[in-house]
Amino acid sequence: MFSDKQKPMESFGSQPNRIEKNTVIKGDITSQADFRIDGKLEGNVKTSGKVVIGKDGLIKGKVECVNADIEGNFNGELYVSELLALKSSAKIEGTVNVAKLAVEPGATFNASCTMGKGTPASSGATHKLQSNKVNEPAKVS
Repeated sequence: MFSDKQKPMESFGSQPNRIEKNTVIKGDITSQADFRIDGKLEGNVKTSGKVVIGKDGLIKGKVECVNADIEGNFNGELYVSELLALKSSAKIEGTVNVAKLAVEPGATFNASCTMGKGTPASSGATHKLQSNKVNEPAKVS
């Protein structure tokens, strides 16, 4: 048998954390495990796992994770080092930094998005779409 101090590292992150519907949390969360939010969270989440926001879930704050699946609402800063998947019921506002992005038809994505590896602090180059022409009327021939 292992004592609490002798448990193998494999035991960390084996069970996902859940914030159930009708639960409201204000504060910051740091974890090595996956997170599923079906309630409301006002604060920051930092995990080396996956963040899932359920259909009734809401996060207002900053999220840093490896992967994310969003069905509910997010408002703030989102840093996903691998894949962000937005389901058709997702509503995103704020700023997003992601390596890969998958968006189902119907999702609302009102965010400034930067794609590339890592967070803005660790990424040397950012890619943004910019138009060279500003408010130039269309030409009819």
